This record gives sequence, C-alpha cells and structure tokens, in this order.
Amino acid sequence: MRTPAARTRAGSAALAATAALLLGLAAAPAAVAGADHRQDATTLDGLAHRSGRYFGSAVDNPELADTDYANLLGSEFGQTTPGNGMKWYATEPRRGVFDFTAGDEIVNYARSKGLTVRGHTLLWHSQLPDWLSSGTWSADELRSILKNHITQVVKHYRGKVFAWDVANEIMNEDGTYRDNIFYKTIGPSYIADALRWARAADPKAKLYLNDYNVEGTGAKSDAYYALIQRLKADGVPVDGFGMQAHLALQYGFPYQMRQNIQRFADLGVDVAVTELDIRMILPADATRTAQQADWYGQVTSACLAVRRCVGITLWGYSDRHSWIPAAFEGQGAALPWDEELRRKPAYDAIGAALTAAAVRRTG
Repeated sequence: MRTPAARTRAGSAALAATAALLLGLAAAPAAVAGADHRQDATTLDGLAHRSGRYFGSAVDNPELADTDYANLLGSEFGQTTPGNGMKWYATEPRRGVFDFTAGDEIVNYARSKGLTVRGHTLLWHSQLPDWLSSGTWSADELRSILKNHITQVVKHYRGKVFAWDVANEIMNEDGTYRDNIFYKTIGPSYIADALRWARAADPKAKLYLNDYNVEGTGAKSDAYYALIQRLKADGVPVDGFGMQAHLALQYGFPYQMRQNIQRFADLGVDVAVTELDIRMILPADATRTAQQADWYGQVTSACLAVRRCVGITLWGYSDRHSWIPAAFEGQGAALPWDEELRRKPAYDAIGAALTAAAVRRTG
C-alpha cells in the first residue's frame, strides 16, 4: 500500500550537491570496464561497498549489444539481474527441454565485468511457456514439473548466482494468494516446496520472495510478513524478502519503508530493493525531476538504515532501455540516467545517501 505524498524533505538537494562536489560524482568519468567495483569510490557500487552493500542494475539480453550502455553498466555497478533471460519461457520453452542461452549470456557478461548475479525468477504467474500455461495438470504432475524446473535451473547456475527470486508476485493487493496456476492446482504448499527444492539444488544461494507494492505497510506486505513467519517456524529455507520498488510520483512515497524493511529484517531475513525505478507523468520538468531525485535518495537511505538491507538494484539504469513507456502510457523518465546516458539529479541523490551512510559507518 502506498501512502499519500508528504512534503519533500528540505535539504536533500543540498546534501546531494555537497556529496557530488566532494566526490566528483557529477563530473567523474565512468570507471574502466572490469575495474574493481568494490574499491572504486567514484561509482555507486563502490560507495555502496563502503557500507557493506551492493548497488546493481538489471539488464536484458538485447541491451548488451548497445556497447556504450553495456560498458557503463559494467563499470558503475557491482551486481546485475537478468531482466528476462532466466524466466520460465526462456529456460524451459518445451517440457523437459532446457535452454540456458539467454541466462548464460548475461552471466558471462557479468563475470567478465566483475559483477555478481541475482537469479530472476524461478516461478511466476507471467511469461510462462504455452505448454505449461495451457496444459491441464493434476497436483502431482504440476509438482513434478515445478520440482524439475527449479532443480535443473538452479543446478545449472550453482556457484554463479548468489541469490534467487524463488517465488515472484504470489500475493494480491488485499493480501490473499494470487490465483496462479500453481496455487489453483497445488495449493499454497507450492511456495514451501519451491524453496526447499531450490535449497537442495544450491545450498549456498540466498532464497527470496519478491513482489511490488510491498515497500510500505499494508495488507500485501502484512501477508508476506505472516508468510515468512510461518515458513521460518516450519523450518522452510527462506533467506530474504525482495521489495521491487516500482514507484510513481503521482501515487506518493511509501514513507514507512524504513520501518517496514526493519520489521522484515527482525524476522531474521535479508531484505533487498530488487527492481527500483521511479516513474512520472510526462513530460518531465524540473519540479518532477527534483522530487524524483529526493525519492531515490530516500529509498537508498531507507535501505542503508537497516543492517540486513543488503543492496539495491535498479530495473535498468537508463531511460534508453526502460520498460516503463511501453507498460504505462504517458509515463517514463524513471531512471537515474537519461536516454543519452547522462546522469540526472537522481544519480547525485543516490550518491549523497550512500556517502552519508559511509561517513556514519566510519565515523
């Protein structure tokens, strides 16, 4: 649930400008591709590392052909998530026939640039292959299909993926289970089964539940809180909760985000901001751009305020390859770089929040 917008916090623009001046963020060139992200304090990931976090961006396979875009992705960030290449339709296009081409391309790119990889996603109600979504399955048949899919995909990427979005978007806005093919056929036990099968296939990977509209408190995030409580009480391996954070200026900022992150962390799981973008109604103007920058800073600060919030991933870093205009008519300008790969005020706001957290940690 999103809350009504509150007044933009005073001073965030000044803090961003100060941090940019001190660190050379606004004018600094991108680091050389393949550099040590962990030590380069002129990159977002380098700044994040000073507080023990990562800062990443998703990427889709066609974007790797955009050399300038791919090189900047590989130099500014320390982590990436395949936008589509590991989803079910891509990895198992026919029953029992696996194709890891798209996922492998991104993993190989990431390894060449020194980036870590979050796996996305093992089960989701969307982007399923036709053979699965149009089939008629008994509960036992579908459990067998799901177990085999998770086992094969996770084993293929064992040692190459540090975390998996195991179950993606499994709740409705009112906190009830989404009536997807797995819930309708198997019942809610499919969630615990999926987590157990993923753990068996790669005991070292962190296992997440992931969803949108869960950044603040409300029925949906409450449902995940209760679910994770039950899973942990039953000994089910759940290691983290992913808050996608697809925000929109017109709907207001989730001002309970820090407290919400903390309450999930208090359950004994990690929290990650997994798919961050902040869209606006076009055209962009100075007021909206400033508000967007403030929100990016607030999301970053909310994560950094909680020890178990382990990192932030943008859902693509530049408006050049954003999914927003195609999904939300008349909206866009959602990311910290523009279509020409120029940094926006949002970049400096993120940098300021990362810098402030690092100063607090070392001070």
